[in-house]
Amino acid sequence: MTSVRTALVIGGGIAGPVTAMALGRAGIEATVHEAYPSAAEGSGVTLTMAPNGLAALRWVDAERAVEEVGLPMRRTVVTDGRGGRIGAFPHVAVEPVTLGLWRDDLARVLRERAEAQGVRIVYDKRLVDAEQRADGVLARFADGSTASADVLIGADGIRSRVRTLIDPQAPGPQVLPLLNLGGAARYAVPDADPEAMYFVFGSRAFFGYWVQPDGRTAWFANVPDHRPTSYAEASQIPRSQWLHRLREVFADDVPARQVLAHTEPDDLVAIGSIESMPSVPRWHDGRMALVGDAVHAPSPSSGQGASLAVESAVQLARCLRDHPDVPAAFDAYERLRRGRVEKVLRRGRQTTSTKTVGPVAKRMMRLMMPLALRTFLDPERTLGPEQRYRIDWDAPVATELAAGRS
Repeated sequence: MTSVRTALVIGGGIAGPVTAMALGRAGIEATVHEAYPSAAEGSGVTLTMAPNGLAALRWVDAERAVEEVGLPMRRTVVTDGRGGRIGAFPHVAVEPVTLGLWRDDLARVLRERAEAQGVRIVYDKRLVDAEQRADGVLARFADGSTASADVLIGADGIRSRVRTLIDPQAPGPQVLPLLNLGGAARYAVPDADPEAMYFVFGSRAFFGYWVQPDGRTAWFANVPDHRPTSYAEASQIPRSQWLHRLREVFADDVPARQVLAHTEPDDLVAIGSIESMPSVPRWHDGRMALVGDAVHAPSPSSGQGASLAVESAVQLARCLRDHPDVPAAFDAYERLRRGRVEKVLRRGRQTTSTKTVGPVAKRMMRLMMPLALRTFLDPERTLGPEQRYRIDWDAPVATELAAGRS
């Protein structure tokens, strides 16, 4: 039985509300502290929630709410910039199916579910420091206020303040040589399969999209660029300028050029360079621990960022539930999670590297893809174990650790 009764969760994006809900189910009262003054609507673009992530949301009674704002994605179609099909493959045959959705919709729904379960979310609370004491943690915020609880959980994203409090020498995110942009076009790509994701290896850059029931096309673009660009820097560039650049980059590629032609500047979001986390040496210290992107942010190409965050939130709560000693609980949590998430981190980096291949490699891809999809790129073989992973909330954590499952 846990000795923990209260928790401070730092970060109100995706991992934070799920962590608070999972802790609540474990009998721990959690309060979420979000740095921004209000709910950050419109931040981010599209993402996917994999079957393993949706299954984990079931344990915090949020699966149905997320399904209502997502679109089922049952297959992926890969084409070149001329519209020629390189390959197509079904997604892993497992329920629930992968969802395509907007990040702000996902964050909103999770906040709403958390608040409906009694979780308090406090805004404009940017963490600056934390003091560990024998009986808990005292958090200090930029506005001069403080808060205390038995434990503090850092769900504060890829630039986590909690990560640097746990380990001042902790690594920061690695920048990948691709810009990440996205948006919605007031246009539906003709004859597009409504349950398919489309990946386009264009002449100069990578383009992804799916068509929504409202007649719009949700899209994202990854453009090679070796100059690191932060989200803040990308946001300072006018959206019309970004859109002009994208229309030049994809001028020879279909249907990217048509989608971009029907995109308005206000419907575009520039994220900046793609980032992912390297292996983080210290996941916890004393009464503080990390969850989600703060400790294991994969490249967006993995399709697992949100799902891994949800899994870790649930597993962290289970470990605190089952261990009366906080450091032992956090150690069990890391043992359950590290191996699994680092496999996904490696796969995400490998997938991202394929988005920068040159024309010769693209020709080889066209020739080899049919064979590859029947052998080493078979979705069941490459993604099946990853997406079939399921958490058993009711099982003792000790039993899972003894079985060596991760």
